[in-house]
Formats: sequence, C-alpha cells, structure tokens
Amino acid sequence: MSNAGDKEIEIQVQIEHSKDLISFLKKKAKFIGKERQIDKYFSPKHRDFLKVRPVVEWLRLRDSSGKLSINYKNWHVDKEGRSHFCDEYETPIGSIKQLESIFAPLGINQITVVDKTRKIYMYKNYEVSIDSIKGLGDFVEIEYKGKLGKKKPTDITKEMVKFLKDLNCGKISRNYVGYPFQLLFPKEVKIEEV
Repeated sequence: MSNAGDKEIEIQVQIEHSKDLISFLKKKAKFIGKERQIDKYFSPKHRDFLKVRPVVEWLRLRDSSGKLSINYKNWHVDKEGRSHFCDEYETPIGSIKQLESIFAPLGINQITVVDKTRKIYMYKNYEVSIDSIKGLGDFVEIEYKGKLGKKKPTDITKEMVKFLKDLNCGKISRNYVGYPFQLLFPKEVKIEEV
C-alpha cells in the first residue's frame, strides 16, 4: 500500500528487454525479497463485481509466503477506462480458511486465483516487482510509495513509464485491468504500447 494515504498508484507492464532493468535494480536498488503469493479473489453474489466493465472492485485474500491478509481495492478510471490509482484497504488476518468459511454463507464466492512469484526491489519511492504469473507470463509492477503532494496520480504513472524507458526496456506494453481480470477474461484485455 502506498504512503499516499489509502491510495495505491501503480503500473503493471510487460517489457521487451528485462536485462538492463534487472541489472540496474541489482546495483542501485535494495532487494526486499522473493515471495510466492497466492491471491484468491472473491465477489459478493448480491453485487457481482464482474458485471461492471472495466471491473473496478476487487476483494482479495493473500497468502504471501505465510503472511496472510485481506484487501479491497476500488479503482478510479478515466473516461477511456484506464486506471491510474485506487482506494485500497488492507489488513493482516489469522486464517484464510476461516475467512472463506465466513464468506461462503454470506454469498461471497471465489472467482479466480492468481499464483505469483514476485521479486521485490525498492528504488527511491518505487517498489519494483518482477512478477511471474502462472498462466500469464512475466510482468513488471511499479508501485509508488512516496507522498503524493501536489502531483496527480497520472503524473506519477508517467514518471514510472519514463523510468523504464530510460533503462532501455524496449517496447513497454501496459494493461489497465490487473492479473485477475487477465485470467478471467483474456479476450477482453486491451494492451497499450506506452
């Protein structure tokens, strides 16, 4: 979660060349660690998150190498349907199994699982993750961890893209829908070269 209050500002991209980025991160960034994350996504039966396009709400239970959490995100989208930031609320939990047992009678059903291996680096105000997603491939996710100040989320996401371009990453393909949407609706995913 970002230091910009309960706002998360991030980009998720695929890059043509990862060698220079990884070399840069190994030399200049702090390696935080490697994690296996199993993210289970849910939607309430009475208010199906998947009926809206673009999908803007996600409810997630995460097991991140034994650290368990619940997370809710509500993405803000522009008139073109692009997301640049979301309201995000997250807290640790004691048992995913128990929460699933609570969800079931309430009609909160699992909709997909994202199985991810993530290498995390911290560079200045950026948390840079090199993600390998089962069924999707490899991605780079950059999350802004600084203070928002007078900057707009779109200014920050443009700076993130420039950071990657300056590292000669080649073609940068960005999606605005996230991993769960890509797994659920691969034919609906729109990729933009930035």
